[in-house]
Amino acid sequence: MEAYITGLGSISVQNTFEANDFLQNPKPLDSPVNYCIEPDYKKFIQPIQLRRMGRILRMGVTAAAKCLKEGGVDLPDAIITGTGLGMVQDTEKFLTSVIENEEKFLNPTSFIQSTHNTVGAHIAVMLKCNHYNFTYVHSSISFESALLDSLMQVSEHPGMKVLLGGLDEMTDIYFRISDNAGLWNKYQAENNPSMDPQKVKVGEGASFFLLTGTRPAEFYARFTGMETFYKPADAGDISSRIAGFLQQHGLDPHDIDFVLSGQTDQEGDIIYRELKEGLFKNNNFGYYKHLCGEYYTSPAFAVWIAAKMLKNQIVPDAVVLRGSGPNTLKHVLIWNHFRNINHSLILLSA
Repeated sequence: MEAYITGLGSISVQNTFEANDFLQNPKPLDSPVNYCIEPDYKKFIQPIQLRRMGRILRMGVTAAAKCLKEGGVDLPDAIITGTGLGMVQDTEKFLTSVIENEEKFLNPTSFIQSTHNTVGAHIAVMLKCNHYNFTYVHSSISFESALLDSLMQVSEHPGMKVLLGGLDEMTDIYFRISDNAGLWNKYQAENNPSMDPQKVKVGEGASFFLLTGTRPAEFYARFTGMETFYKPADAGDISSRIAGFLQQHGLDPHDIDFVLSGQTDQEGDIIYRELKEGLFKNNNFGYYKHLCGEYYTSPAFAVWIAAKMLKNQIVPDAVVLRGSGPNTLKHVLIWNHFRNINHSLILLSA
């Protein structure tokens, strides 16, 4: 299953929406929670609609609008989104009003916009798109699930134009609850229980891609393959699964020009370090979560980076951990895991 990326739109912690310098001067993540740099929404959404829309809805609709405009498509044949948390802010608003108003005289707007498929549905309403519309809510592989569906759609109907998105927002309330539950601690290796797990920097974002199965004259990159696996036994199991995935696509690890990992900082998770010095010991190796923060659909931001890398044949210094950008970029592998439970592999090619 293959698909070509013909349009991009991303709103993130970095200035990815309007800047053209491609992460040349990245913003450091200097707080526990890092919020998106939001554009002027009035250029994309009418003010009367804007008043009723929550943050993640604004971000999703605007990123999707830019993606469609860049791809030269007014009406997509399918809208497929992935989100781990959905409309957190509107859910909190509704639940708070239930408590404060003692379940009386509740404003229905927050309730209507609290469902996870709100962004995909709202995009369809604005575009008057009555085509295939699906939202995947599968925790840390929500975006990957939406990507798999998109690849299957264009595999069956190569001429389809699919709008694919991955988005999540963070709020102060949700962060406090999830942080108290230990959600944002780094993965602690079983063979080193004395190692204190440190906090990761939390982020948010909305990234959209326009896909087609028919090779266009110009495109950013090609989705060559995608795979997920659950609770691997150890680093050896992970290594064999990645090698098997590459073999399915006629590649070996040395064919990968750049590995873009979900490592959280230069020390990183022990799983990433083990494979960086094992299976990928001879590869250019990088990371991306120090730019966008940790959130369920952060691999969508990684795809945005990889697609720009492959089209421009440039590797930003900000994503490099080891090595440098090769003279020619042909294959970029995105490898991410969340707490060593759900692992995902996304292979993009020039």
